[in-house]
Amino acid sequence: MFFVGESLSILKSFKIKVGSKGLNYSVTAVKTKFWRPGDDYIAIIMKSVSTICSDGDFIVVSEKALSVAKNRLLDEQFVKPGFFAKVLAKVWMRLIWGRALGKICHMSRTTRRRLRFYPLKEGSAHKQVCLRHAGLLQSLRHGSEGGIDAGNLPYLYVCLPLEDPEGESERIRTFLMRERCLDVNVMIVDTDKTYLLGGTNYTPLPKAIPGVKSGGGIITYLLGRIIKSKRRATPVGYSGKSLPLDLLLDVAELSNRARGVGAGRSPWHMAERFKVGIGDVTWEMLESVRHYPIVIVRSLD
Repeated sequence: MFFVGESLSILKSFKIKVGSKGLNYSVTAVKTKFWRPGDDYIAIIMKSVSTICSDGDFIVVSEKALSVAKNRLLDEQFVKPGFFAKVLAKVWMRLIWGRALGKICHMSRTTRRRLRFYPLKEGSAHKQVCLRHAGLLQSLRHGSEGGIDAGNLPYLYVCLPLEDPEGESERIRTFLMRERCLDVNVMIVDTDKTYLLGGTNYTPLPKAIPGVKSGGGIITYLLGRIIKSKRRATPVGYSGKSLPLDLLLDVAELSNRARGVGAGRSPWHMAERFKVGIGDVTWEMLESVRHYPIVIVRSLD
């Protein structure tokens, strides 16, 4: 085992079934420092994987971590919500999602209870950001609207998705090839799900890799959740060998499970973990938690 200022969390091997063929893969989550805006993420990735990965491996990187490093952050404390954003927070989130929609989407009682007490001031500002940057269909979701995420971020920051995740994956792959002569597959993954509906994969997110139909917003989310369709994490960018879509989706989901949730999936989880109010989590609190923004997935066949 190699240590270069980072540490590894070795997980058990998994079998991925592609068609009638079972493929064995090992999954290794790589712990790094918590990425802050302006961090040299290319250098961090190279330092973390260059001595422990081999040609043909998947290097799977969290889109959130990349977006933070690229400083795609907005501070919602300075956002002035409009009338419709306030309606979404007070009526749509509390009364609709907190009750009927939450139930038919098979959300837990805890989640539905939290939605019934959706914070009006902070929530209205958040919905205003979603309307502005993601549009109505995305803003009607209860969270991760258009890939806009508030989890594992301090204060009232939210993170916008990458503008060009496919180009970013190609950039990382090219760098590893040039600097370390590593011929790897690079994937950028969002924890938001892709749903298998009628033999086709759909995601509510505005962007995904070719083969996944994206941009459905609340419509895709409701269909996928109500009928309990097969769901996996969404690859938003990929650069590497041409491989079956199902295999890429399975790799994305395995990496997502290996990565964990960091300080929490949502501002509620983070506030409970650190015993502070929503919006009071600091950078230093987040840095005290183990983070695994990089996962290596390797074929054992």
